[in-house]
Amino acid sequence: MNVLTVDYRAKGADERFAQSLHETGFAVIENHPIPWDKIEQAYREWGAFFNDPIREKYTFDPATQDGYISGALSETAKGEKQKDLKEFYHLYFPWGRYPKEISNNSRELFELTLAFGKELLGWIEQHLPESIRKKLSMNLSDMVSIERTLYRILYYPPFKGNEPAGAIRAAAHEDINLITVLPAASESGLQAKDKQGNWHTVKVDPKTLVINIGDMLQEATDRYYISTTHRVINPEGAAAQKARMSMPMFIHPKADVKLSGRYPTAEGYLHERLVELGLRKGDAGVMA
Repeated sequence: MNVLTVDYRAKGADERFAQSLHETGFAVIENHPIPWDKIEQAYREWGAFFNDPIREKYTFDPATQDGYISGALSETAKGEKQKDLKEFYHLYFPWGRYPKEISNNSRELFELTLAFGKELLGWIEQHLPESIRKKLSMNLSDMVSIERTLYRILYYPPFKGNEPAGAIRAAAHEDINLITVLPAASESGLQAKDKQGNWHTVKVDPKTLVINIGDMLQEATDRYYISTTHRVINPEGAAAQKARMSMPMFIHPKADVKLSGRYPTAEGYLHERLVELGLRKGDAGVMA
């Protein structure tokens, strides 16, 4: 599985980026415009937050889908029996609850990352076959909703030795959204599955960004870009005593965006998937 590392500033970067996404569903970008010191600051701040009882003030609200989700309430991947070994916080801008204990740095990161994500969607659309591009209900970058895009702050606690048998940090799954923009995590563990069903470690160097295709973009592009199954495996040895932090941005379309004939609206698809994950009840309303 040849996931390409693409120099954002190099000639032909857009073509290599699109090629990697078409062939594997993943690409890694180096020399990107997101300041790495801001990402490191966010990891420090949120790491402290997840180890402070204050986090319980922001308990997850199923109706709005924002707030803190403990390990006990963590999601269960589709088809799995064990919950993932993780905690997380759902940030939505501008309306979601933003912990007062966290500086404005994460807000700034959101704005920078979303702008970069829109640029990458332009690259993706540029390299679509003309026959597929004509079927899009609108330009990919115009589909994006700021209010519905999810900034998920993930904390994988150090292992205590009493973890349920068969549970891993993030079981095999596909992302729901258009694309995911993921800064290199504080620890390794990301793997992707190839078309033959084999797992491969995604080589993620420090200070790089991982981009992967989500189900909604797969649907909108007639599977030209594939939403690849991926997971985060458990650490071994001394690494098991370390926490792992990551901050994926799940870039979502507006609620009424038409994805395909099967899914006339993005909201219909999102609702179906959240019910499967146990994060929304079957009769819940539309997310803000």
